[in-house]
Order: sequence, then structure tokens, then C-alpha cells
Amino acid sequence: MRNIILVGFMGTGKTTIAMKLSHLLKMRYVSTDDLIEKKENATINEIFTKNGEGYFRDVESEVVREACSMENVIIDMGGGVVLRDDNWVNMNSSGTVICLTADEKTVMGRTKKYKHRPLLNVEDPKQKIRSLFAKRAHLYAKADHCIDTGKLTIKQVIGKVTEIIGSKDQGLNGSGQKNV
Repeated sequence: MRNIILVGFMGTGKTTIAMKLSHLLKMRYVSTDDLIEKKENATINEIFTKNGEGYFRDVESEVVREACSMENVIIDMGGGVVLRDDNWVNMNSSGTVICLTADEKTVMGRTKKYKHRPLLNVEDPKQKIRSLFAKRAHLYAKADHCIDTGKLTIKQVIGKVTEIIGSKDQGLNGSGQKNV
């Protein structure tokens, strides 16, 4: 089976869904954030603080390349991997890219309790989320499939992912992408 690659904004459920799918499908779970922290021997927050976002994105791209070279894995990508074209090349050649989405209000509700998200450690996290949404929306839309997790249970999202990966004849909408 080709890899299953989950992308999407922070708080859309990538980690939760990837871990559940890993168990269900008996596939190895790989988190690019975990690989980065292991490689750098530091937390994501520490890397951002010490070296800046540019350095972090460079390390992230190396880790994406490594993760995409693995086989039969479910990859939980960090929210910003979509910012670099080389990451898209690696993801597209490695497996099915599924974007998990949710509206801004849902993301705010899901992320407000987490202090480990460096991009939200700002004076106005709501404005930062709006800004990042605007900057990344067209990039997330490049995924093979998108699933809006905002009003779905974990079980429903997993059902939609398994439907996508098990489907032989996937009808596409006008953008070349199947929304489920």
C-alpha cells in the first residue's frame, strides 16, 4: 500500500487521525514533528526560538524527504510543510495526500489550550490563525483529497480516509480533487 500522508492546519486532527489509522490499518505511524525534535534534540518551540522559522523549515524539508522515502507508513505532516514545493514533490511521489480541514473557529477551540505551538505564541492568536489560513488555503487545496473534520467524529473521519484509500474509481470535482 502507498503511504497515507495527512496535511492540514494545526488543530484539524492530523495526529489523532494518523495514530488511529496506524492502529486500524497496521501501518507504522510517522510524525514529522517528532522526527524533527529527535533530529535536533530540541522541541519545536526551542528550535523556533533559537534558530527561527527559516531554519526550522529547512530541517522540516529534510525530514519530509526522509519520511516520504519510507514505505507502508501513515505520515502526520506538520502544518507548514505545504509552504515548500519540494515537500509537495516528495509527498506526491510517496503516497496519497489527504488534507484535513476545519474552520477558524474550530481550530481556535482545538488549539487554545496548547502552548507548544510556536506560531500561536503571539499577542493575538486569532489574528495569526486568520493570517495563516489566508496564506495557506490555496496550498492545502493541492492535496489529492480534503476532508472537513469540523463537524465529524473521529470515527467518521477515519471512515472517509479508508473510503478514499480503498476506492478504485474516485470521481473528481472540477478542481481535480475529491472532497468528502
